[in-house]
Amino acid sequence: MDLKPIKSKRDYHAALKRAEELWHAAAGSTEADALDVLTLLIADYESKQFPIADPDPIQFLEYVMESRGLTRKNLEPYLGSRARVAEVLNRNRTLTLEMIRRLSDGLGLPADVLVQRYALRHAA
Repeated sequence: MDLKPIKSKRDYHAALKRAEELWHAAAGSTEADALDVLTLLIADYESKQFPIADPDPIQFLEYVMESRGLTRKNLEPYLGSRARVAEVLNRNRTLTLEMIRRLSDGLGLPADVLVQRYALRHAA
C-alpha cells in the first residue's frame, strides 16, 4: 500500500487493515516507519470525520474528582467556600475566570475545557 492521504471510508478501512498488518514491525525498520506515517494519516482522518467535542466543564470536573479520589472539600481552595463548591457542582453558579485559573494551576486542568459554556439549573 502506497502511503497517501485518506479521503474516503474505503481508504480509511484499508489504512486500518494495513496498520494492523504492520503493528508488530521491528523498531527502526521500513515497516515501522510506514506504520508511524500511517497512524498520523489515520489520526488526521479520524479527527476530521469523528470530532470529539470538549466535555461539559462540570461533568469534566466531576470526572476528575472521581478519578483522583477528590471530595467537594478538596475543591474549596479552588472554588471557595463549601457553599460555593455546592453551587458550582449543582449548576446554580458558573465557574468564574479566577476559579478556572485556580483549577488549572492547582490541579493541572485544561482551562480551555473549563471555560466552555454549560447549562445552569434555573429556579422553578
